[in-house]
Amino acid sequence: MDRVTLTGIPGSHPVATVQAMLERKELPYVRRDFPNQLHRRLLRLRGFRGRTVPVAKIDGRLVEGSCPIARALDELKPLPPLFPPDPARRAEVELLEGWAEIELQEVARRLAYWAVRHDRTSLVTFLTPSYLPFPDRLMPCLLPLLAPVVLRGMRVPDDETRERIAKLAGQLDRIDAAIGSGVLGGEEPTAADFQVAGSVGLLLCFDDLRSRIEQRPAAALSRRLIPSYPGRFRTVFPIEWLEPLEAAR
Repeated sequence: MDRVTLTGIPGSHPVATVQAMLERKELPYVRRDFPNQLHRRLLRLRGFRGRTVPVAKIDGRLVEGSCPIARALDELKPLPPLFPPDPARRAEVELLEGWAEIELQEVARRLAYWAVRHDRTSLVTFLTPSYLPFPDRLMPCLLPLLAPVVLRGMRVPDDETRERIAKLAGQLDRIDAAIGSGVLGGEEPTAADFQVAGSVGLLLCFDDLRSRIEQRPAAALSRRLIPSYPGRFRTVFPIEWLEPLEAAR
């Protein structure tokens, strides 16, 4: 019997993070998705207090957020661990895990919000495989009905988007430095590795960003832990917005 039910939305990088952790631990699980934006109300009907995903039901206990879920999974099945036993090493991992959950996740999310409004064809690429209560073959037909609801909550100003792209090289430098120092990218991946991998995985879905970051250690880490991240954004960003990434190559 499955001891974990994971609930998310299509294309969610935090949900992909938790899914990779579950597969690392070889825990049987069921994933169910709600349509984006509608999930905020539906989660309350399932007994969750918050309005964001991922959420999980683990041995009957409701757990919300990728960081709390990581700790709950270690309690459920301690091996392989998501956190090192050494206190000093664990503190380093938790610092990067928290940064990746709060800051890096938001960068990838907000860039995706801007991009999807400028490339609406991208929506369907994130819907398969479908964990929604509809078969994959119906998703192209349902998309015209779902798209207005999904796009309603995805408004990001141009100035904010350009600023986030400008800061992205420095954030990727931080990841690469952590890999170089051994805090990330070890033989035994930690919760911080998975947190980083999910957000970088979403960034690699951008045609504009992929060629500018795919040679980095951060990209290699993401592809190692989440090798089949779905979805694609076509070229959408003005070329001048990408100059800081070009300069950092």
